[in-house]
Amino acid sequence: MKSSILIVEDHELTRFGLKTAFENCDYVENIYEAESAEKCLEIIDSNEVNLVVMDLGLPGMDGIEATRKIKAQNKDIKVVILTSHNDEQEVLNSLKAGANAYCSKEINPKRLTQVVQSVLDGAAWFDPSISHIVLEAATKIQEEEKQKPEKDYGLTSREAQILKLITQGYSNNEIANELFVSINTTKAHVASILQKLEVDDRLQAALKALKENLV
Repeated sequence: MKSSILIVEDHELTRFGLKTAFENCDYVENIYEAESAEKCLEIIDSNEVNLVVMDLGLPGMDGIEATRKIKAQNKDIKVVILTSHNDEQEVLNSLKAGANAYCSKEINPKRLTQVVQSVLDGAAWFDPSISHIVLEAATKIQEEEKQKPEKDYGLTSREAQILKLITQGYSNNEIANELFVSINTTKAHVASILQKLEVDDRLQAALKALKENLV
C-alpha cells in the first residue's frame, strides 16, 4: 500500500532535495511540503498524511512541539525527526513528543528513504550517533524504577520474543521472517503486546520494555 508523506523543512533547497529522493520511491503516493510547523498542521488537517519528515529547527513553532500536536491530533501518523545536531535534551524531548525515528541531516538520502519505509511498516529507528543517549536514558529510568514492585503483564513466551525484536527495531515483516510466521500472526501478537503493556505504539512498548527490564 502506498503512503502520503509530508516534508516539513524551512530551507527550500533542502526541501527540494528531500522531495526528489522520495519521488523515486515506489511506496510513496503523494508528497506534501510545508515550510513551517503551522503550515504542516494545516496540511494534516485537510489531507490524509501517513508520515511526516520533520525538521526540528523551524521558525516559530519548533519540530518537537509540532510532533506533539501531530500525535495529539492523530497518533497513527508517523514522525521522522531530521536534525543537524544531536543535543541530548532535544533527543529525549523528541521521543517524549512521540517521534518514531530520529535521523541526522547527514544521512544518505537513499538510506533515509529506507528508514522511512521501515517506519511506515511499524519500526522505530534512531541514528547510531544518538543510540547511546536513548540507552543511557532507559538505564537511568530503570535505576529510578527498580525499587518499585515488578508488574506481571502476562506476556506469553512468543510475545516476549516479539517484544525483544521490537526493541531492536524490527518491523512487522522482519519479525514475521525471523520467526517464520505470517504477517497477520505477527500483527496480532504486536496488538496483544500493546494492549497488555497499556501503550499506544511500538516505540512506547520498546521504551517500557527497556525501562522495566522486560527483555
